[in-house]
Amino acid sequence: MSSPSSPSALDRAVSKAYWRLLPLLFIGYVIAYIDRVNVGFAKLQMQEDLHSLGFTESVLGFGMGIFFIGYLILEIPGTLLVERWSARKWISRILVSWGIVAAMTAFVHCRIPGVTGPAEAMLRGLSGLVESFGGDASSLKQDGSVYVFQFWAVRFLLGVAEAGFYPGVIVYLTHWFPHRDRSRALAWFFVGSPIATILGPPVSAWLINIGVGDKPPILGLVGWQWIFIFWGIPAVVLGLIVLVRLTDWPHQALWLSTEEREALQSELDRERDEAGEKGHMTVMQALRHPKVLILAAAYFFVVTGNYGIEFYMPSILKDWYGFEVSKIAWLVIIPPVGSLLGQLAVGWSSDRMNERRWHASLPIVIGAAALAFAAIRGNPAWLTVTLFLVAMTGLKAYLPAFWTLPSMLMTQSAAAASIGLINSFGNLGGLAGPTILGVLKQSTNSYQLGIWILSTSMVISACIIFRLGIGRQAARAAAKPEVAVEV
Repeated sequence: MSSPSSPSALDRAVSKAYWRLLPLLFIGYVIAYIDRVNVGFAKLQMQEDLHSLGFTESVLGFGMGIFFIGYLILEIPGTLLVERWSARKWISRILVSWGIVAAMTAFVHCRIPGVTGPAEAMLRGLSGLVESFGGDASSLKQDGSVYVFQFWAVRFLLGVAEAGFYPGVIVYLTHWFPHRDRSRALAWFFVGSPIATILGPPVSAWLINIGVGDKPPILGLVGWQWIFIFWGIPAVVLGLIVLVRLTDWPHQALWLSTEEREALQSELDRERDEAGEKGHMTVMQALRHPKVLILAAAYFFVVTGNYGIEFYMPSILKDWYGFEVSKIAWLVIIPPVGSLLGQLAVGWSSDRMNERRWHASLPIVIGAAALAFAAIRGNPAWLTVTLFLVAMTGLKAYLPAFWTLPSMLMTQSAAAASIGLINSFGNLGGLAGPTILGVLKQSTNSYQLGIWILSTSMVISACIIFRLGIGRQAARAAAKPEVAVEV
């Protein structure tokens, strides 16, 4: 018999799941995020090396964002595969394939025999898209246009390779953590992105010096190329580890005792059955659910601000203050510290207070205000970095509370599909944000207007989340879903 003060079987099972599953998922997200955003740091040298090949501000801005078009294609199917097939196998496939594609970015300056014809044809369509945003696509008509195509293509394929990882993990965690523990579990996963932006720049700053000055190239490759190769390799290795170590469902977990497996599965089944009393809905009905579409819109507007600033922060600091790359590498790791602490605090507070709406919307408003003030001309560097810290805190801290909202509307496969929809269409903001900043910088020679547009976009997102009112129901109904959804 356990003493009254001993943890229950359910508590022990949840604790073991934290330590067994979250470290792998966390490391995977760190590597994924570095592979996704390291182009913003590599751009500092890449643009100078490849400018004669047509790599202008608008071309690079669009290339940073086209990742999210590829991301859109497999997002919903990938999330459903996690629910219906195997999270372990799908996440392993994602890690291996995106590691390979990320490393391929190092070779976008190499001509590929036979690709010129189709490359030129596609470039005509893509250059029209750039020009529709007001950008200058004349450089794409130069001889280097095939190289621009390769850059855009590999960024697109990176999005295809990674599709389903982020929402798939969100769905996967619903298989292991009851409502009472879910926001904190999500917070420990989400802090992978600020950790990535803390670890990535110093390492990339060291790598980017390869081939510069008296430091010779290695294997004929220079610094920006090694950034992509270096960060692509760990993803492949981790993919193989995930295949061995991750467990799909609690009933398969031999690392839990029989009592712990039964207690955890019983609690998850109870929540699912309780939700089932609220009603049923097909996957397609869930994808057309008005509140799912509204959440996708809210996510789009906040992601627009997030990736616009995250991709361009090194370039903004270099443009405004003329800092050397080595100094920028250390300055850009300051804002993610706020993101890390903010996510953990919101995750803990949101679960403790059983409230989601304020926890999701208020950080975004605070971040938007800081971002708007950061764009004021004449700010000293220390104030700008501080404002970016507050802005990035708001741009990340909302996530643990926000991603509990879809599971309040629906369950099982339909919830997985809705999470995939929200993430995939919302992440198109990752195309909009960098493109807006790149195009406006090229046309106005200033980042100021673009930053104010991103700040406004964040305010719109916060207003949508607050007016939707889903999180308010959690506080009233002890986190019971409003509508249950099954196939």
